[in-house]
Amino acid sequence: MLALDTSRKSGLKMKLDRKDILKALETITIAGEGKNMVESGAVKNVLIFGNEVTVDLVIATPAMHIKKRAEDDIKKLIHEKFSSDVIVKVNIKVEAVAAENPNQIKGKAIPGIKNIIGVASGKGGVGKSTVTANLAVSLVKMGFSVGILDADIYGPSMPIMFDVESEKPISVSIDGKSKMKPVESYEVKILSIGFFTSPSQAVIWRGPMASKALNQMIFDADWGELDFMLVDLPPGTGDIHLSIVQALPITGVVIVSTPQAVALADAKKGVSMFMSDAINVPVLGIIENMAYFTPEELPDNKYYIFGKEGAKNLAEDLEVPFLGEVPIVQSIREAGDFGRPAAMQVGSVIETVFEEITRNVVREVVSRNENLPATEAVKITTMAGCSAVKKN
Repeated sequence: MLALDTSRKSGLKMKLDRKDILKALETITIAGEGKNMVESGAVKNVLIFGNEVTVDLVIATPAMHIKKRAEDDIKKLIHEKFSSDVIVKVNIKVEAVAAENPNQIKGKAIPGIKNIIGVASGKGGVGKSTVTANLAVSLVKMGFSVGILDADIYGPSMPIMFDVESEKPISVSIDGKSKMKPVESYEVKILSIGFFTSPSQAVIWRGPMASKALNQMIFDADWGELDFMLVDLPPGTGDIHLSIVQALPITGVVIVSTPQAVALADAKKGVSMFMSDAINVPVLGIIENMAYFTPEELPDNKYYIFGKEGAKNLAEDLEVPFLGEVPIVQSIREAGDFGRPAAMQVGSVIETVFEEITRNVVREVVSRNENLPATEAVKITTMAGCSAVKKN
């Protein structure tokens, strides 16, 4: 929603000034862009002839609805900010950015963030958010700086899992611009739509509004320097996933699934989406959650409640790495509910499980950055973090 001066002026009683119009245009962001249209360089010129304003705009997306929205936003802004009598003309030129793959969707880098890892699942309820939270604290224990973007707009879980439900991001001034400061818990920086709604409030948004909220949490936040940003994606393959890959240069994605056939079918679709020509995001591997159950009184027994090695077999079939399996353990659920990820339980089986999985994830990131074209110039090039030794 545009932050506009809603006082409509019925007559042109003020002299139009180019600087004032440019400043006003800084409140508009073109769909799919991280910066406002002035900062991004989309506004090439503003000409004023009496009560007529001409704005020359260059955008990278040829989509008709994006061009129409940009034109409508500019006209509405100038009419409401200055006068309804101003004649506004918007000249839009499309200059598509050349790429190796013309069908590929690519995002813009966030300065200071080295690797962006999406955590996805085709099916809901497979423990994706729990895995994300435990990967994050495991990475912190290995000495990495970590942030979580809770992109599950309709079911944000991170505020509960990190015991920060009552926290609110504060506003900080960075280079003269107001930015959101992520909430920090257990040395993990977090932003979630859950911080901006009450726990009982349902988020009833259409795709474009949800995407705009995500863009704000991505680009209007002071993330600082991060080795890893983990993006907790919603289940399925929809608007939010496309918005994320359009907005961010995803280093790679981790797929979480249970061994159950129903979950595997959807996980396979998730892998297919990220490996498609249009998106082409490397799949770092698959994690099998709720792999088996071992009763405390029978530590040598394993009961495969949801099936045996389903995700492992899927990884082999799709020729992607298998990153490890997480057993069904009551303390994982309890830790998530109490806001202290289970991987922080020093000396526990769960700590060992997530440490091993996290090492595998980092190993795949290193391999991906060495063997595939880097999404950004700055990338992890060593395995130092896998030894669980703090960085100097």
